[in-house]
Amino acid sequence: MKDRQTPQWADTLARCGLKVTGVDPAPTAPPLTAALYAVNGFEVRPTATIPLSLPQAASTLDETWHHHASRAPLYDEHGGFLILPPGSGGTTIGWVHVLDPIGKNLPSRIAEVTGSPEFMATSPNGRHLCAASVEEYEYWVVTHEF
Repeated sequence: MKDRQTPQWADTLARCGLKVTGVDPAPTAPPLTAALYAVNGFEVRPTATIPLSLPQAASTLDETWHHHASRAPLYDEHGGFLILPPGSGGTTIGWVHVLDPIGKNLPSRIAEVTGSPEFMATSPNGRHLCAASVEEYEYWVVTHEF
């Protein structure tokens, strides 16, 4: 039986295979408005693009996102990072510290649960951001350093 006290955002993260380890991230987490602008601003240039017409577009997005997340570096010494809960209402929750015990295919796992692979994640120290977004004809991976 499902715990009726589990907030929807926490259930969403769990269904994506992420383990919530904290909802009070370090004060060094970037402001949400700065992170949103870094991904959705008018002058944003993606770090990588994957055409939606590509036969294996989703798996290519998975590989590309994980490659850039590890290079950022996004993860702390325990493999943790901050994420805005994907789906509606994530910005009202704010950054949540999570671990990804699966360690692969995160954009696809998020898409399975929410219907879209879009999400934003940042390093716990708030310096490095790595996001996946869907544009008109492509997936974008966006990285940013604060």
